[in-house]
Amino acid sequence: MAYAYRFEKILDVKENEKDQARANFEQSKTEFERAATKLYNLLKSKEEIIDRQEQHMKNGISVFDLKQHQYYLETLEKSISIWQLKVIEARNKMNIMESRLKDSNIEVKKYEKMKEKDFLLFMEQLKQSEMNQMDEISIQMFMNRARR
Repeated sequence: MAYAYRFEKILDVKENEKDQARANFEQSKTEFERAATKLYNLLKSKEEIIDRQEQHMKNGISVFDLKQHQYYLETLEKSISIWQLKVIEARNKMNIMESRLKDSNIEVKKYEKMKEKDFLLFMEQLKQSEMNQMDEISIQMFMNRARR
């Protein structure tokens, strides 16, 4: 008698959902890392521009160059603000996807645990059935000997 788990199809569906959740999490993680790297590069660029501007201020700078640096810094600040929002959104999305992945893992574990318990019950029933058959065979052999 072969073992067949009655919720095997549900377990397969749950495993597929878990795999999809893992893929979604990995994608959101990649998006977060990309946004965070872009923000880091912008902040680094801003820091370098400020340092360069301070050097020029010490050595002397024309008003035109000062205005250009200020305009560039303002543009950089706007970009930084935009990318900060993108990083926050990406982090939130990544956290949501991580939560879904955890939930999917829990669901799969539940069904795997149920399958394990069901298999143990099946094995116990199989063992009991074999013992009953052995008892029946022993009784028949005893009865055959008694008839002789």
